[in-house]
Amino acid sequence: MLDREGYRPNVGIVLLNGRNEVFWGKRVGQHSWQFPQGGIQHGESPEQAMFRELHEEVGLLPEHVQIIGRTRDWLRYDVPEEYLRRQITTRVHRTAYRGQKQIWFLLRLVGLDSDIQLRASDHPEFDAWRWVPFWIQLDSVIDFKREVYELALSELARYLSRGLRMQQLAWGTPLDLIQAFYADHEDQYKPPTKSDKEK
Repeated sequence: MLDREGYRPNVGIVLLNGRNEVFWGKRVGQHSWQFPQGGIQHGESPEQAMFRELHEEVGLLPEHVQIIGRTRDWLRYDVPEEYLRRQITTRVHRTAYRGQKQIWFLLRLVGLDSDIQLRASDHPEFDAWRWVPFWIQLDSVIDFKREVYELALSELARYLSRGLRMQQLAWGTPLDLIQAFYADHEDQYKPPTKSDKEK
């Protein structure tokens, strides 16, 4: 399902824990990490698609999360031609499809880490996950998605109680500075003691 400009409707999910760290998933069989995301099917609202993708990719149900906010408008990214050639063989479709337009949701996990199940569907998207600071390292994101990630996180940060202070942090801030920021608050940031959680 494409719009008139060749963009496929899609949702992105930023899932927070109690320390305002975000879920970061490793794509199956790859060394790339990303937020959960997926297409909006015909007849679905963005919220319905978000809950479906949340369960398919992360194994969480609506009762496991609280919706904090969402982006006001669609955020778009173009998929480079070389990626399109790998996925689509016919020139007609390649010309019509440009990329994704996304509504991003900010969720709070109210369940447990153990509620996260990466094999909830027959076609898992991720094979490992971890919690990382809200201001992710953008250089770890595939280049054509970086701007959308920056726009989404910058807009969603306003929903956090520490939003104003967090927006002063520069992208690519070293981890020790992020730890110092969290240490200024009552629930201090503590790095995970385990390596990536494998499912």
